[in-house]
Amino acid sequence: MTTKACIWWAERMAVLLVGAMLVSSVYAQDAPASASATASVTPADKPHDNSFVIGNDDVLAINVWKEPDISRSVPVRSDGKISLPLVGEVQAAGLTPLMLEKDIASKLKSYIAEPEVTVMVQQVNSQKFNILGQVARPGTYVIANSPTVLDAIALAGGFRDFAKRKSIYVLRHSATGESRLPFNYKDVSQGKNMAQNIKLQPGDTIIVP
Repeated sequence: MTTKACIWWAERMAVLLVGAMLVSSVYAQDAPASASATASVTPADKPHDNSFVIGNDDVLAINVWKEPDISRSVPVRSDGKISLPLVGEVQAAGLTPLMLEKDIASKLKSYIAEPEVTVMVQQVNSQKFNILGQVARPGTYVIANSPTVLDAIALAGGFRDFAKRKSIYVLRHSATGESRLPFNYKDVSQGKNMAQNIKLQPGDTIIVP
C-alpha cells in the first residue's frame, strides 16, 4: 500500500470512530430521558402525615390518581365530614391525613381498581387560640405561622388604655393539668426575658387583665 493510501485509510477510520462516539453519546443522553418519561406516568410517592390531626374548617386537597373528576379541594364541615363523588360523606375530623387516605381508598375500591389516594392539608383553620381582656379585638384566632404572644397581641389590635401590660399570662391545658405562663410585655418589648414570648399552641388562652 502506498503512503497516500495509508494516510487516506487512517483518516477514513478516524472519521468512522468519531461518528461511532457521537452516536453512543446521543444514545446515552436519550436513555435517561426515556426512563424519566416512563417514571412520569407512575404515581409519585405520597407524602404521608401521621401526626397532624384534621379538624373542622381545615381545607384538604384530595387527589385520586388518574381520577380528576374525584380529585378536588374540600373544606371540613362543622360536623367534621367532607363530601366526595362516589364516596359520599366521609368523616375527616379526628383523623390524620394518612388515616383519611386509607378510608377514602377503601370506599373507592367498589368503583376503582387499586385506587391511589393522597390527602394534603392545604389550610389549617382548626387549630386556634384565644385572647381575652384588655385588647382591641378579643376573640378566637387561627394559629398560623407559629405565632408568639407578641404576634397574638398585634393580631388582636394591641392594648386598650388600661391594660396591665406586666400581668399578662397564657393559660395552657395539657395532660397534667392547666398551667399559667407569665408574660411581661414591658420586659419583652425591651428585649428582656424573651423566653416569655412563647410560641402559641392550639387551645392556648392569653389573658390581658
